[in-house]
Amino acid sequence: MDITIILKQIKFYWFKIPISFRKFISAILIVLALFLLLDLAFPFKINIKYSTIINSSDSSVVHAFLSYDDKWRMKTEINEITPLLEKAIIFKEDKYFYYHPGVNLAAIIRAATNNILKQKRTSGASTITMQVARLLEPKNRTYFNKIIEMFRAFQLEMHFSKEEIFQMYLNIIPFGGNIEGVKAASILYFEKAPNHLSLAELTALSIIPNRPNSLVLGKDNAMIIKSRNLWLKRFEKAKLFPKQDINDALNEPLTASRHISPKSAPQYSFRLRRMFADKPNIYTHLDLKKQIKIENIVKNYINRLYSNNIKNASVLIIDNNTNSIITYIGSADFSNKEDAGQVDGIKAIRSPGSTLKPFLYALAFDKGLITPKLKITDVPVNYSGYEPKNYDSDYHGIVTVSNALINSLNIIAVKILNSYKTENFIKALKKVNFNQIRKDESKLGLSLVLGGCGVTLEELTMLYHAFANQGVFTDVNWLKSDTSNTGFNIISTESAYMLTEILTQVKRPDLPLEWQNSADLPKVAWKTGTSYGRKDAWSIGYNKDYTIGVWVGNFSSEGVQELSGSESASPLLFEIFNTIDYKSKNDFYEQPEKIDFRMVCSESGLIPNSFCKNLIIDAYIPEVSSTNICNHLKKVYISPDSTISYCTSCLPENGYIEAFYPNYKPEMITYYEKQQVKYIKIPKHNPKCERVFAENIPEITSPVNNVEYFVDKTDSTEIMLTCNAANDVNKVFWYVNDKFLKAELPTKSVFYKPQSGKIKISCTDDKGRNSNVYISVKMINF
Repeated sequence: MDITIILKQIKFYWFKIPISFRKFISAILIVLALFLLLDLAFPFKINIKYSTIINSSDSSVVHAFLSYDDKWRMKTEINEITPLLEKAIIFKEDKYFYYHPGVNLAAIIRAATNNILKQKRTSGASTITMQVARLLEPKNRTYFNKIIEMFRAFQLEMHFSKEEIFQMYLNIIPFGGNIEGVKAASILYFEKAPNHLSLAELTALSIIPNRPNSLVLGKDNAMIIKSRNLWLKRFEKAKLFPKQDINDALNEPLTASRHISPKSAPQYSFRLRRMFADKPNIYTHLDLKKQIKIENIVKNYINRLYSNNIKNASVLIIDNNTNSIITYIGSADFSNKEDAGQVDGIKAIRSPGSTLKPFLYALAFDKGLITPKLKITDVPVNYSGYEPKNYDSDYHGIVTVSNALINSLNIIAVKILNSYKTENFIKALKKVNFNQIRKDESKLGLSLVLGGCGVTLEELTMLYHAFANQGVFTDVNWLKSDTSNTGFNIISTESAYMLTEILTQVKRPDLPLEWQNSADLPKVAWKTGTSYGRKDAWSIGYNKDYTIGVWVGNFSSEGVQELSGSESASPLLFEIFNTIDYKSKNDFYEQPEKIDFRMVCSESGLIPNSFCKNLIIDAYIPEVSSTNICNHLKKVYISPDSTISYCTSCLPENGYIEAFYPNYKPEMITYYEKQQVKYIKIPKHNPKCERVFAENIPEITSPVNNVEYFVDKTDSTEIMLTCNAANDVNKVFWYVNDKFLKAELPTKSVFYKPQSGKIKISCTDDKGRNSNVYISVKMINF
């Protein structure tokens, strides 16, 4: 239909209306238009500054913070407003709340009439909406300000629902002092959320806002009970609640008093307040009961160690099923300022000791470099001047990979890292958010796997959480509203399974002391770590339900001789595990489909050769793990009296026999010789042989290739020459700048006084095999 026709019809019917009624409608439209213009010109800007509340998994208050204007003003959420609370407050304050547009004209006329007749203020006419407007914009009580208040009430009704306005009212009504809102009053006076208040308690609370400065809960309880009961009888008369509920409320004592605001999990709470600064109510996965229980365990544990000058501890617990933090203890005692109790040890950067080793082993499993039963030599090594030492300062000869990890042998870990490559390991650690390692990347070397880097307890616990999650790394869910992250694989499921099987074999500190209850104790895969200088003790464990990270030490970084991961941190780890997971279902990890088992030689851990007699079972990853054949024995042609060995070049036509000799690595022979360990030697080679051998050349272990040496001119400093040679070598020959220096046994050291400049050092064995290193020497005055 044409618009002009519509306008003509409107005009026709408009003038059919009586003129007095037309004036009335016009006046309404003008007032409405004026209101809309004023609403645009003077918008009601609402910015309520709430206290920040940290809530646990069951919505209990963990920690409460003052608002930025120093008020206890806690936001009551819609789901915390019970029908009981709503009915009582609306009946008492504004019976027609859901029927008026913000201003109750009938109530205003009634109040004005009473006040005029009695020549004093006997009753008010403010609706809940008007009270909200006045509390949001406090002004002196004048007629003009009352008009502004009414205008603001209309604005609130236009822009917000009745439920939102009622929620605002509950959040800002005064309860005396710096307490505002029903939730703040409920928690600080009754130590419970508003949706848990009884009829008697919420009625008592509703009395206070009318006289917030003269009635104080805990001080004026007798007067409050009198007013409370008066209103309960009014509720009864209006049949607002069942008679029995009213009688119970009338007989209920009032025990309310001012309580200290909740202050649990302080470091956790401060952290979440910073992370989610825009949220007044932060709902988390924290288990408050476990938090409080473990806080007491940690505090008591450190009290027992305090005489040893061990003063602090931090604990982080992740629920593997919900992928969330359920316990967060930053220090043993937050209130202990002397020992820096306010420090959050979970975020502090510390040396990890040996705790990164499991990750390296798992990565090496996936790379096919190792399997659990593979044998590796634990003897002195030198990597460009870096000579790692084991924690016990001893060497253990030939050991399996699994035993090396169980016993946390440093040298083998460095060997595996050297094979895997440091840059690859750094890349893997960066992928799982080790931030300090990302910053220090260019400075890190082989010592990284022994603790030569900076990590946090949070980063380590998250890493082990990935092991517990069968190799899948995920970020934790801080909030209950967060959905579980899908994550990504950092190691394969097969590698994670092999790693877990090894870590469950580590000897626990709670056994055999608790052997009677061993069936009820949780099964745990775990690893310890002790930093250089004994400044940090770590113990991190996991099973299908929980991942727990424990750090023990001093925030001052003071080293303590008695401090170690196994002795200082592990007892606390297992005390916590046995507290939160005692008599658990002990449902552990199932073997992945893609993992398999094979027989390997017990001497090497490799696929058996024809001469391998003793076989053991080893786990491996098909198409990934190495398929190298065992070579722990070497076939040698020898004379019948076993005094001379032959090669194929000098082998006589007859008069020889075949024999198998141990195929020791040169470094193992050097170790045996220095430790005076008897071993089977290959007879010396046929002196008449003219063949020059190419394999198994001697390895010069000192000096280090391409290293610059600074020598004092006035000193008689000499450089030590050492090498590792094969089992069939009886003598080596040393040369400096191609000039003969000395002949010596391969296990003996030779010393040389260097000259300034570039120097070539050569080592030739009695088979003619040769190796060279090059060094630079500078003479200086110290």
